[in-house]
Amino acid sequence: MSAITSKAVKDGDEYVLNGQKMWLTNGGTSSLVAVLVRSDEGHPEGTAPHKSMTTFLVEKEPGFGEVRPGLTIPGKIDKMGYKGVDTTELIMDGLRVPADRVLGGVTGRGFYQMMDGVEVGRVNVAARGCGVAQRAFELGVRYAQQRHTFGKPIAQHQAIQFKLAEMATKVEAAHAMMVNAARKKDSGERNDLEAGMAKYLASEYCKEVVEDAFRIHGGYGFSKEYEIERLYREAPMLLIGEGTAEIQKMIIGRRLLEEYRFQG
Repeated sequence: MSAITSKAVKDGDEYVLNGQKMWLTNGGTSSLVAVLVRSDEGHPEGTAPHKSMTTFLVEKEPGFGEVRPGLTIPGKIDKMGYKGVDTTELIMDGLRVPADRVLGGVTGRGFYQMMDGVEVGRVNVAARGCGVAQRAFELGVRYAQQRHTFGKPIAQHQAIQFKLAEMATKVEAAHAMMVNAARKKDSGERNDLEAGMAKYLASEYCKEVVEDAFRIHGGYGFSKEYEIERLYREAPMLLIGEGTAEIQKMIIGRRLLEEYRFQG
């Protein structure tokens, strides 16, 4: 977020926004979007970058092209997977937004507002990872009982049984961690540590379980006739959405040092 360059400049009772946003979910169909930009108004030079960010709620018409003066949604980004929602770019060029469209009514709070949403988003991605992994396991364990080699189902070969055991254990472990993070958020407690752990583990396990199910399917896994092919394309997005594994480990490490601060 500290690398954001889009800006808002106060002009009377309005702000003028310039810049762009990538990876806008449902950018074409939505009528309201939240845009995080830099707003130096009221923040002296030298203010920490994260304290000069503001979230604006921008209303627009659904569709593509120039959806309101100064606001353009060029079109859908063609993605490898995650086709259930459209993902777009958003371009602001002299977009005028009334001052009362500042989320919370006060500038400079955007970073904290978005970070609160990111915690929920990380639990959300963890839950999606659990769902994709669960389905991949179900497909793998079913196909292993249908496919025969050397006169028996491949599920009866110890190598495949070991693989299925590992897959099922990963599914259960990720689900338990995801539920723990969600319950902590529901209770109103700080959950950035648990959300980071859940997102990291669930997305990595999802990738591994999907790949194992893909291997169990053999050559058929490469065919679009089989559902595992789609899951193989869905899993990578979960590795990067709401922060990569490296970002999660940085967050986890910093929070652990807070929790276990040495007092010597």
